[in-house]
Amino acid sequence: MDQEQPAREACGVFGVWDDPEAAAKTYFGIFALQHRGQESAGIACTDGKEIRRHRGMGTVGAIFADEQVLAKLTGRGAIGHVRYSTMGASLLQNAQPLVANTQWGTFAVAHNGNFTNGPSLRARFEAAGAIFQTTTDSEVFLHLLARAGGSDDPAERIAAACREVRGAYSLLVMTPGLLVAARDPQGFRPLWVGRTAEGKFAFSSETPSFDLTRIQPLYEVPPGTLVVVDAAGARQVQFAEPRPAHCVFEHVYFSRPDGVIYGDAVQEVRKALGRQLAREHPADADIVIAIPDSGNAAAMGYSQESGIPLEQGFIRNHYVGRTFIQPSAASRTLSADLKLNVVRSAVEGKRVLVVDDSVVRGTTARRRCHYLREAGAREVHLRVSCPPIKSPCFYGVDFQSKGELMAAVHTIEEMARIMEVDSLGYLSVEGMLAVLSNPASSYCTACWTGDYPVPIEEGMSKRSCGE
Repeated sequence: MDQEQPAREACGVFGVWDDPEAAAKTYFGIFALQHRGQESAGIACTDGKEIRRHRGMGTVGAIFADEQVLAKLTGRGAIGHVRYSTMGASLLQNAQPLVANTQWGTFAVAHNGNFTNGPSLRARFEAAGAIFQTTTDSEVFLHLLARAGGSDDPAERIAAACREVRGAYSLLVMTPGLLVAARDPQGFRPLWVGRTAEGKFAFSSETPSFDLTRIQPLYEVPPGTLVVVDAAGARQVQFAEPRPAHCVFEHVYFSRPDGVIYGDAVQEVRKALGRQLAREHPADADIVIAIPDSGNAAAMGYSQESGIPLEQGFIRNHYVGRTFIQPSAASRTLSADLKLNVVRSAVEGKRVLVVDDSVVRGTTARRRCHYLREAGAREVHLRVSCPPIKSPCFYGVDFQSKGELMAAVHTIEEMARIMEVDSLGYLSVEGMLAVLSNPASSYCTACWTGDYPVPIEEGMSKRSCGE
């Protein structure tokens, strides 16, 4: 991943219901989802009467470093959240779960994604006198739950709110009496249902968090569906017709390689992307190396298909986190340089083919390739295991405006010159979709093709929710 102004993911969610260790399991669950956001985190817990919450800025381990904090979150139901802001500022009040006391009861909400009609909904509520406590679009959902009229059944209120929002949302909504998982009709973001060893239900953005907490993955929440868990058990409520448009970038970069999303194992998809890349863009090279860690599997696949030996050309400093969540451009640049160092003995005098999962702005990719030449690489050939990113995303990935996306304003030849590489090859959209098991029409490719499956409100951006 090009780290200078790279892709940022909205967040990750995790929840457990009717379990005496709900808060502890949720802590470990969001810890396993830390790669999806290191800006803030929080846990809300219920004992059946009230909802208590703790949240903070920073990583899960830092926020819950004091064991007494977690010990105070007693109860048999909990939801947790890790966040990187794609809508709203990096502020404590935007940390989730969000909690609101309404005439219909108390609701806690954890949201992964972006509401594309969030700005207009917010403006409508504000015009009617509503007061917002945050700048995040997720708070709009609480106002929909709290509005006058409608059913006094929490699940029906949640379904009604889901019918009004547009865009990407994998949501966990908790009251003292139930836990609901909701997924938008397109299923943009992953959301899994699992079961504990004791037979209790759990939910997560990704399956590896289930592995850590010894929870058995069952199935992904179907698009346009609520999964409601309460004292009566679990039931599904379809609130909209499914129109799948799964985010392929989850496979390319965001999701952990040891997980399964949209029915495919992430690691195997990434290797298949690398193999397809080798078929589409072969090169005369002595070694294949990856930009770790997200490029590792694609480099492995490229090496397997091409027969070019795979070497470790970069050493990663594992004490530096994912640089896409760093709060400033300066800190992201420094972190990116601290994160990887070239193995001179592996690349010196060699024709090096380097595989990255994606290039957004190109600045860091240029530095990486420059460092390879400084280390003595005779040639540098860059291969990217997804298509050129040409359009911003409004469904939970914080790609820049079109003018800041390298591939939107430069040709392949121009980009190769800018990044100082001997050759540059991107995977085609058709090749990318061909390695996935679902029909091509069931995936969102907006950032590559500009074809948005859900309409975007005019003027919508990361700063369009009152920041």
